[in-house]
Amino acid sequence: MANVFFSTWQGELIDNRNKTGDELQTSSFALPENYSEDKTSKAFIGWDGVALFDKDVDVVRLAMEYAAQYQVYSEACGRCAPGRWGGRILYDLLDKIARGEGSHDDVAHLKEVSDTMMITSKCEIGKTVPKPILDLMEHFASNFNDLIDNQKASPHYNKEINYIAKVTAPCTDMCPSHVDIPAYIEGVRDMQFSESLGATRQTMPLAHTCGRVCPHPCEDACRRANLDSPISIMELKRLGADYENDHGLPWQHPYEPKEPRNDGKKVAVIGAGPAGLTAAYYLALEGIAVDIFEELPVLGGEVAVGVPQYRMPIEKYNKDIELVTSMPTVNVITNTRVNANKLKEIDSEYDATLLAFGTRLSKKVGATNEKMDIGGYWGAISMLDKVNLWHKYKIGSPASNELKDKIVVCVGGGFTSMDVVRCSIREGAKKVVMLYRRDEKTIIGNTTYEEYHEAVEEGVEFIFHSAIEEIFDDGEKITKLKVNQYELVPDPNGGRAQLVKREDGDFEMECDYLIPAVSQSADLQLLPSEWELALTSWGTLLTNGKDYMTNRSGLFAAGDCEYGPMTIVNAVGQAKRAASVISRYIYDGKVTLTDDEIMEDHLKKLKVYNKKEKITGWMPGIPRIVSQKLEVDERKYNNREVNLGFTGEEAIDEAQRCMRCYYISMVAV
Repeated sequence: MANVFFSTWQGELIDNRNKTGDELQTSSFALPENYSEDKTSKAFIGWDGVALFDKDVDVVRLAMEYAAQYQVYSEACGRCAPGRWGGRILYDLLDKIARGEGSHDDVAHLKEVSDTMMITSKCEIGKTVPKPILDLMEHFASNFNDLIDNQKASPHYNKEINYIAKVTAPCTDMCPSHVDIPAYIEGVRDMQFSESLGATRQTMPLAHTCGRVCPHPCEDACRRANLDSPISIMELKRLGADYENDHGLPWQHPYEPKEPRNDGKKVAVIGAGPAGLTAAYYLALEGIAVDIFEELPVLGGEVAVGVPQYRMPIEKYNKDIELVTSMPTVNVITNTRVNANKLKEIDSEYDATLLAFGTRLSKKVGATNEKMDIGGYWGAISMLDKVNLWHKYKIGSPASNELKDKIVVCVGGGFTSMDVVRCSIREGAKKVVMLYRRDEKTIIGNTTYEEYHEAVEEGVEFIFHSAIEEIFDDGEKITKLKVNQYELVPDPNGGRAQLVKREDGDFEMECDYLIPAVSQSADLQLLPSEWELALTSWGTLLTNGKDYMTNRSGLFAAGDCEYGPMTIVNAVGQAKRAASVISRYIYDGKVTLTDDEIMEDHLKKLKVYNKKEKITGWMPGIPRIVSQKLEVDERKYNNREVNLGFTGEEAIDEAQRCMRCYYISMVAV
């Protein structure tokens, strides 16, 4: 809800001119009426309309400034005449009217050019920029006519007003790392793979990794889905990174790394997982010294020791890690567990500290007679550590020593549980079962269709709407489980259906190994109690979710220890933002966001993707390209990478399906 003076956003016409009291309407959209804590917005203008929060807004100059922002973009693009030259004409005509030299013919010309752009531009930014301008010309025609009839400048033509613009796309907005997805897809389409990778690394250094194991929430906001099916966004991401690696090219940074500052400022990062590596990389790009403290003997965090080789080959992940550690200001200290005393020492020696230590404590399933120290009870994190340390680093011993010819039962429903059951198959288990309280649709939503489908192909048995009631053992090890079954009962009042235990659904099953993967928690023993750090109800570090500083000055948190068990791309997005804030904080002692970051937050709240939008102007029915996968018999008992990725021809064909859905928005403050 937003208080507006006037709005046409997404077809919702609100006109509070000449209205008072109970007559005043509010918008149902989360429009940015307050730009920041200390700044109110005068107006917001974007791809789907305009919203005025202040009755004194100079609407003609607002339209002109919006056209100016688009002109900057269109000059850089130049891919179609309507977009490029149309943008120039829009700006020139609006500026002419705003400075008091316009004519009514100019208004007619503006409408004609706008209509042409909306019909013939190749991408969405060209099609949508005219819309709010036309809205202003229609509903504030008297303002335009007044300037033309009296040949006078608009009221604020020479007034200093801050206009802040942001180019986004529905997929980019949905991506927690705000990757410029259309740009890297365009790089693939044009076979400019280095440019593709450069676009990715603007906000995502782990291109190999997130091109393989990202749950791709961006695809849920792909406008192509409104036409036929979404672009295979995740798989196109790996092309640039693989090209760089396969051709032995120099590192493709998003911009030239700055020289080491050598000014004595330094930042500590606790944890070398995706969040820690990301923060270190973007700080290092700014020339800032970073020391990473890692408890394990290897770098990479849970992606290294938790995500299996068949999904994330360590040789590929190591390239992402090497990108970070090759930066001259990054120093890594492994085999170092940070406890409370060590953290206090670090806090006193460094200008800022980022906690990025993840969540590595497996939670219990909550069954009767659940003993974590009984034989056969094996936490998911510990089990995956053993599997991956052996297969990736030859540390320890094979998990097949424990699991071969055994009955393995996993309780879960997310990525960790999928890794557990598919690894158990590969370690030679006789039977592998996953128990999950919800249904097939939910488990696919929690992970991906591909992950679930491949697990079924490999022989994992899924029992949905089920939970363990009691665990039986012989005093030394687990022998069997009592399982309850549930059914979904609709709410007569139309609310969410409830899980209700079936009276006839209980059964017992043999079990050699029970592996709980219901969730993980953070080990907070490293936090000094006297610091009294604020925590969430989930037992993670509390921040405001924007600048990622805790309630202790100079102590930041990002990734799983801040949010709870999350995806890699979430951890990367948080850490990128935290690094940006830290890069300013260590010099001025202030916690601030850039305008670009503030706009990101506004657009995320507003929501860029419109699921109900009807797509026109594009040919429907072009099938999504599906990459080749190893056949079941080829992959079932080994750790070869399952997803072989696209061929060059397939990648280009898939990239050509992208509709380049850029949008531009602007706030006047």
